Amino acid sequence: MFKGTTIVAVRKNGKLALAGDGQVTFGNNTIIKHGAKKVRRLYDGQVITGFAGAVADSLTLYEKLEEKLDSYQGNLLRAAVELAKDWRTDRILRRLEALMVAGSKDALLIISGTGEVIEPDDGIAAVGSGASYALAAAKALIRNTDLEPLVIVKEAMKVAAEICVFTNAEIITEEL
Repeated sequence: MFKGTTIVAVRKNGKLALAGDGQVTFGNNTIIKHGAKKVRRLYDGQVITGFAGAVADSLTLYEKLEEKLDSYQGNLLRAAVELAKDWRTDRILRRLEALMVAGSKDALLIISGTGEVIEPDDGIAAVGSGASYALAAAKALIRNTDLEPLVIVKEAMKVAAEICVFTNAEIITEEL
């Protein structure tokens, strides 16, 4: 499990929102940064992503995903599959320790270094140390409210920050 971050994304009614906290943890007991930006836009703003894991590894993965998106004209699913293949088979990339959530107008995906490219059934994805808390909160909000995706991810992150010691309330969001 990756510690020090939580990412949650929701697709609903043709909208996509993604949120991440800003905490960076060193080891098991030291917070070294409160306002890290783990949520980014790629491919001219058409794809939003968030990562959990080692920062340098995640930045490398952002660059690799951007390259794949350029190669496949913004087709996120195809770019993600090709990234996952490279990530799993490349001698250097396979050592990267991170998980990524990426979304576009057409897809919402969880991408891992084990070759997984998962599209959640319900349009909700979460990774990181507080993922289970944010995921549960987002599911409850989708089922029981008419809130927009941006509000849902913000509220889900607040819940995760209240429970998970590796997640803070410095929330950064992006919306498509």
